Amino acid sequence: MPFEQVLMGLRFMAHGYLIDQFLKWINDRTDEYGGSLANRCKFLMQIVQAVASAIGIDRVAIRMSPAIDHLDATDSNPLNLGLAVIERLNKLQRAYLLKELKRTYQGTFMCSGGFNRELGMQAVAEGDADLVSYGRLFISNPDLVLRLKVNAPLNRYIRKTFYTHDPVVGYTDYPFLNEEK
Repeated sequence: MPFEQVLMGLRFMAHGYLIDQFLKWINDRTDEYGGSLANRCKFLMQIVQAVASAIGIDRVAIRMSPAIDHLDATDSNPLNLGLAVIERLNKLQRAYLLKELKRTYQGTFMCSGGFNRELGMQAVAEGDADLVSYGRLFISNPDLVLRLKVNAPLNRYIRKTFYTHDPVVGYTDYPFLNEEK
């Protein structure tokens, strides 16, 4: 099957990790990727542009939470950071951002984090988002799309099993809708 038919899209999210470390104040580089806010945004934008040229900008999503404090990667001015990234993304015409920044962003807006079926539908209906992304619920519901469509109960996820070395527990052991007791 061709790559284009398999890949629905790619979402960047790395709270506290490499991209985030380039963006935030902990970036103490003295080269073209450090110092000014414009320089700190350069690494992310080069990645977005490279991926967009390979799969199309309409398949690229970015989850931004500039105020998040993960792995001590806070920023001294998260609002300015978020606005600086949005300003650069607006030039690309298509990409997706997190709810807190929707008022400023001019493109399709995707939110993520803590949504169930009802809250996701409400976010779209009230104009808070154009799309809703489900991460943890996809781990615990291998048939999440069907469950959302028919309003079926969702499996509860077990967070302590996320990102472990066990290839089964927490990933492939959740039941499908037709397998539940």
